Amino acid sequence: MASGFFALLDDISALVKVSAASLDDVPTQIAKTTGKVSGIVIDDTAVTPKYVVGLDPSRELSIIYRIAKKSLINKLFILSPAALVLGYFAPWAITPILMLGGAYLCFEGYEKVHSMFSKHPEVPAESEQLKTITPEELEQERVAGAVRTDIILSAEIMAIAYSQVTGQPLVNQIAVMLAVAVFITVAVYGFVGLIVKADDFGVHLAQDKFHPATQKLGRGIVKFMPHFLSILSYVGTAAMLWVGAEIIAHGIPFTAHLLHELEESLAHIPAVAWLAKALSCAIGGLLIGFVVEKLVLLAKKLVGKGKKEQAA
Repeated sequence: MASGFFALLDDISALVKVSAASLDDVPTQIAKTTGKVSGIVIDDTAVTPKYVVGLDPSRELSIIYRIAKKSLINKLFILSPAALVLGYFAPWAITPILMLGGAYLCFEGYEKVHSMFSKHPEVPAESEQLKTITPEELEQERVAGAVRTDIILSAEIMAIAYSQVTGQPLVNQIAVMLAVAVFITVAVYGFVGLIVKADDFGVHLAQDKFHPATQKLGRGIVKFMPHFLSILSYVGTAAMLWVGAEIIAHGIPFTAHLLHELEESLAHIPAVAWLAKALSCAIGGLLIGFVVEKLVLLAKKLVGKGKKEQAA
């Protein structure tokens, strides 16, 4: 009996050691996964500030907190479990889902680029219908819109996170997924909070009670922030295109091989290799977005035609 008891203790000890050794690799996996989703993180950070522009400045941080809270809940309790369950029962579905998400990102990126360069027809003032909306309703509308956008980007983040830990012990998978969910959410919305309050900080520094040099810095921050937000918007659009195209490329053996060959040929100049890959993917993303837009328009036309035939 005693020998059996000590044998059981030895087995438990061995299991604990294996689990500990496995968990030691979790920080490395988290760092690797975070690097893989950096493009989507940039896009998420670039997109979010627009949802608080024009609202009461005193409500900005509260709104960002509400969006962040819903984003974290979605990642922890919906998207992460969904990825784990899907990966266990239907692992073959992960890549196609990622590619569909990549196509959506390309479509969104193409729409943004198209709107930048296309002329918008002027709507006669008399034909415009003004909608009355309270500040509370506007805030609710903005939060809902931000959460809709975030859940798509968050789904991509968690799917990519899972794709990096397939084949790992379940404990590792759960630890990495949860850590990535928390870290990414805190990083994105913490930075967004700093961005939207930077101009208020600049106004504070520009007050007469501070040293002239400090006042000058404050005025500089206030003047710089609109330009920074504009640059961030462009960076977010570019990130959306290159990340979407790269996700799709990695799901197709031929294009995945081409990207690998491109990186290998320029491996001696890492910055140039990254730039060439990002530029290639951004151009590919524009082409994919163009095709997706045409397919969406065709689908809408066919649906509209079908409804007319049913009505007739």
